[in-house]
Amino acid sequence: MLSDSGLPTSAAAGSRNPTLTAAVANWPLLAGMALLMVGNGLLVSLLGVRAANEGFANLVTGLVMSGYFAGFFAGTWLTPRIIETVGHVRVFAALASIASIAALVHSLWVDPVSWIAMRALAGFSFAGLYVVAESWLNAGSGNETRGRMLAIYMLTQYSGLAIGQLLLTAADPDGFVLFILSSIVVSAALVPILLSPRPAPHFEVSSPLGLRELARISPLGAVATVINGLTQGAFFSLGAVYATAIGMNVGGVAIFMAAVTLGGSLLQWPIGRFSDAIDRRQVIALVSFGAAVACVAAGVLAERSVLALIVASSIFGGLALPVYSLSVAHTNDHLKPDQIVAASSGLVVLFGTGSIFGPLLASAAMDLSGPSGFFWYLAAVTAFLGTFTLYRMTASEPVPMDEQAPYVPLMARGGDLSTGAEYEEEELLDSGETSGR
Repeated sequence: MLSDSGLPTSAAAGSRNPTLTAAVANWPLLAGMALLMVGNGLLVSLLGVRAANEGFANLVTGLVMSGYFAGFFAGTWLTPRIIETVGHVRVFAALASIASIAALVHSLWVDPVSWIAMRALAGFSFAGLYVVAESWLNAGSGNETRGRMLAIYMLTQYSGLAIGQLLLTAADPDGFVLFILSSIVVSAALVPILLSPRPAPHFEVSSPLGLRELARISPLGAVATVINGLTQGAFFSLGAVYATAIGMNVGGVAIFMAAVTLGGSLLQWPIGRFSDAIDRRQVIALVSFGAAVACVAAGVLAERSVLALIVASSIFGGLALPVYSLSVAHTNDHLKPDQIVAASSGLVVLFGTGSIFGPLLASAAMDLSGPSGFFWYLAAVTAFLGTFTLYRMTASEPVPMDEQAPYVPLMARGGDLSTGAEYEEEELLDSGETSGR
């Protein structure tokens, strides 16, 4: 007999660790999403290397990679409404199949136009896949475990992404084997999730808070979210292009990309905990300027030592990737509980906008100043965020410590924002800790 958690009743009753119980109950979901990230991580790095080897201009590669975020942007808006019509399971199966097909088509027609179309399809598909999976995770976790489960889920995502990037060494990127491997892994992600005994959760579409209103309530939260989109969109789209351009072999490219991902995974939680203890704006300023310094160091050291480049890049990832979660938490510090979910949807839109333009701006910087323009661009946008944060610290008073919303580690996607927001809203309502501003 199964308990409400999906575990055998005896196992659920005997478990003294609620987080462990929830993790065991959600293992099909965690395994499936890890496989999705492996396939996606492999494909993104593969496309960067292959585009460089095929002689694509930097701006053309930027357009190709922006296609993913444009599709993702559309998927964030449309797939929740499709889920309401046909249900979670059918949407998940259909979108995973489309993502798997898109990976294969890249190997059939190696040209920018078809690649832009396939990246847009992949982005649309992954937006829906995240919405489905994360609403399942949210429904399967209670208030006392939801924050920890989101942390475990995020760690699973980053680990899968890093493994996928390392798989770049499994075959020749100029062939078709790696495209097939990416497709196989994405297809395999269907198995544990679709065979899970957990019923599909109830799903409701939330309307985003108006972007103008969101920017009025939290100017720093809105700007930091856009800047983080500019940063993450550029790095994960063109990082492999940059590494190939400076002469790294395939193994070096894989390690370079994975190091940034793992850096973000390792520092996400400590930075978040620190931000719960002091004025969160101070943390945003510190990590932004720190990321800018790491980018300058990476740009300078790239020609001298590959190891130094990788270390500096991992520090950049560790400092820059948590900015998204910090932005969400800072925005929630200034919201009423009934505004949180709507604001979260608006922040997804802002992040998506930044992600679309990030690859284009970074590729333009590389065209102007060579491969080093990649890190000069990243240094400029992160330094701008640090400067803007200092300005906001002079323009308004900090939120009192006892009124700050709890930090929840997040990756910017179509569904995880809403799950994190719901967690925070429930916790705030239970404790009464909200600024109401």
